[in-house]
Amino acid sequence: MKEIVLDTETTGLSVENGHRIVEIGCIELDNQILTSNRFHCYLNPQRKVSEEAFKVHGYSDDFLSDKKKFFEIADDFLKFIGDKKLIIHNAQFDLSHLNNELKLLGKKPISKDQVIDTLDLAREKFPGSQISLDALCKRFRIDNSKRKLHTALIDCELLSKVYVNLIDQKEPKLNFSEKNDNIEIYKSSKISFCKDIIKPSAKELKEHQNFLKKSLKKNYF
Repeated sequence: MKEIVLDTETTGLSVENGHRIVEIGCIELDNQILTSNRFHCYLNPQRKVSEEAFKVHGYSDDFLSDKKKFFEIADDFLKFIGDKKLIIHNAQFDLSHLNNELKLLGKKPISKDQVIDTLDLAREKFPGSQISLDALCKRFRIDNSKRKLHTALIDCELLSKVYVNLIDQKEPKLNFSEKNDNIEIYKSSKISFCKDIIKPSAKELKEHQNFLKKSLKKNYF
């Protein structure tokens, strides 16, 4: 089962006030195991970034001015997510912005049924506790020291680790490759897991056998 961990950054909080998406990040999971497939792009929102949003993600109007517009990446984005389950923290926020962008293009919205909200999972698992992404990283001892600002790919990487902990799965490593302009789509490669398997040498096996023989002799004779 393939799933997509997804996060967005925007010019502000409210679609009703005309705010738009400035960054999309997606990372793929295969049976809750990270693959090296990901989608990432910065976007020109065709409006100014609010002061509050700039403090959150740090993307200036000047930085975003030469980036692609949503309509230029929409088909690639929709193709990447397909009908896979989307893992999102506070999904209502991201979905409202994504579906607003899709609505402006006359495209079908993303259904809530396609989404797993880790905020809901955390609320159910830890009622009454802090369930922000940072709080969950702290609870699961996930290193979030590089999260100086809220950026989509870093948040996706952290959320993927939080998610596998929320559903009690083990976590593998993640390898990345390839880059293409403002859109990055990464293809599958061999997965490297956290634990290495070290086989004993012939000498070590022989010494182990001798040890067992001596132990048996001592205990039974």
